[in-house]
Parts: sequence; C-alpha cells; structure tokens
Amino acid sequence: QVQLVESGGGLVQPWGSLRLSCAASGVSLDYYAIGWFRQAPGKEREGFSCISSSDGSAYSSHSVKGRFTISRDNAKNTVYLQMKSLKPEDTAVYYCAAEGVDPSLFRLCVLLPYEYDYWGQGTQVTVSS
Repeated sequence: QVQLVESGGGLVQPWGSLRLSCAASGVSLDYYAIGWFRQAPGKEREGFSCISSSDGSAYSSHSVKGRFTISRDNAKNTVYLQMKSLKPEDTAVYYCAAEGVDPSLFRLCVLLPYEYDYWGQGTQVTVSS
C-alpha cells in the first residue's frame, strides 16, 4: 500500500519559515517525480514546485520562486519543501504527490495534477500575525 504523509505544517508569522516533509512508504521514490500543491479556501488547487525522478532537477512557479526550495533524500524516501519569507497569501493546505517516471528518461517534472498517481492527505500552513 502506497502512502505519502506530509508533516511540518503549522502556524507561522509573516516572514517566518517552515520545512515540510513528504515521507513515502510502500514505494521507492527513486522512480517518482514529486510535486507540491496547495489549496487555499475557495480557491483551486495550485501546483507550485516539483522535482524530477532522475537528476533532481526542480521547478518552482513564480509565486514561490526564491522563497521555497524543494529537495529530495532518496535514502530516506522523503522529499522536503523549505519555505522562507512566508506571506499570508501562502496560507493553504499543502499536498505532496508522486508521479511514476522512469529515471532513465530524464524527463522534467510537471505540475499537472492528473499526471500524479499518489497523493498525501495534506498539512495545513497558516501564515498570520
């Protein structure tokens, strides 16, 4: 049984930092690209950062570029999202998702939700003073 479990969310003040983790069980993340998505109340789910299954190449959207950093530790079967300079508009439920991609293809990750095979349950991030 494949499970993705996010952790590390919580309440943080504006300009603060948090590190989210996405731990996988039942599957080796060596063969999966990982994406981070978020959904704020009343808004659509937004994909904003992903990392490939092969060479660790990553992509971040304009809304988080320079503030959020995605990384992976395949030995720990975990992907991380380091978030800094958090803003109130970053408040949302954050989800990680895994897309099966053969690492030998060296395919860049994508942020299309329908491409992803497995999803975590989400972790709440609230940025407020």
